[in-house]
Amino acid sequence: MHTSTALSRIAPSQTGAMTDRAIALREAGRDVISLSVGEPDFATPAHVVAAAKAALDAGDTRYTAVGGTARLKQAAVLHFVRDLGIATQPSRVLVTAGGKQAIFNALMATVSEGDEVIVPSPWWVSYPEIVRFAGGSVVPLITHAKDNFRFTAADLEAQVGPRTLWVLINSPGNPTGACYPAETLLAIGEVLRRHPRVMVMSDDIYAPIRYGGGAHATLANLCPDLADRILTVSGVSKSHAMTGFRIGVSTGPEWLIKGMEAVQSHSTSNPCSISQAAAVAALEGPQDFLLDWRERFRARRDMVVRAINAIPGLATPVPDGAFYCMVDAAPLMDRFDNDDGKLALHLLEHGVALVPASAFGGQDGFRISFAADDARLEEALRRIAKALA
Repeated sequence: MHTSTALSRIAPSQTGAMTDRAIALREAGRDVISLSVGEPDFATPAHVVAAAKAALDAGDTRYTAVGGTARLKQAAVLHFVRDLGIATQPSRVLVTAGGKQAIFNALMATVSEGDEVIVPSPWWVSYPEIVRFAGGSVVPLITHAKDNFRFTAADLEAQVGPRTLWVLINSPGNPTGACYPAETLLAIGEVLRRHPRVMVMSDDIYAPIRYGGGAHATLANLCPDLADRILTVSGVSKSHAMTGFRIGVSTGPEWLIKGMEAVQSHSTSNPCSISQAAAVAALEGPQDFLLDWRERFRARRDMVVRAINAIPGLATPVPDGAFYCMVDAAPLMDRFDNDDGKLALHLLEHGVALVPASAFGGQDGFRISFAADDARLEEALRRIAKALA
């Protein structure tokens, strides 16, 4: 066996591992409700499916430009302007095989040995692994449930050092559902102006799934003078239930987009042509279905928060967006040798697949995804209560 130094720096995704374990148990005949994966359970909108079929019928099955079709880049410009308030142009847009590839490309194109990347914790599982794979160092920025898992400008200032290259902002966040309000982002912008070397990765993939009023707040819109060092990542996976289509779109300074495209040209080349045609329909077509989806997610969120907070030893704040709750189980951890992985396995044995908080840089708890139908959620919550009684 001859593996690279880069490979030795990363670990497999615990989210994927728990999902795979749940699938294996179901295949073995066990009744397992999986709340471990972040995937909307709604059907992909009909007009998006129709566009994919039309692309197949038209023989649209060839290579496209590495960075995406001109048509999809134009649709992405529409999306960034309409939905995120970010003025951009096709030359500042890259289409990738999901938002994850955009993040991977950006960090691989910029991070060198010794560079530091500030990552708020709890974090999405792939952020620190990609940083480490690129040779960078992860600087955790710890957030807490009492603050709704948000950091402040002062918290960020305290973590910035001479080797800081990036800070990652995920709003709404995975795994916490935390959204950053405009006033917090404006204060963060002031910090960034004092540190001109620091770039910002703004992961806005969950922006359409917010439960508060008003427009979504994102740094590139609020601080246009910083736009030349902000990469905004978005896509259609969460907003249009298109996880399997694997299409992400990102916008940032041209030098960065070109560097990301160079990485992509030697890894995957272009995203799937059929998926790109479907994504055009998703971004240019009707968006009104999102109103219904958001309300259904909101009702599920409220049900899960009430049920979790009613179980002795468990607590969770109310998430602002996305479809996750980060659950604290600290009062129960002595029963599981202070190992939230053992807690997750205990719940799995009782028929519910969840992901331990430690997978996200947290501790003493687990993440629950409420992207599942009401009946399955209610049954899962009953099982959790019974397992911990």
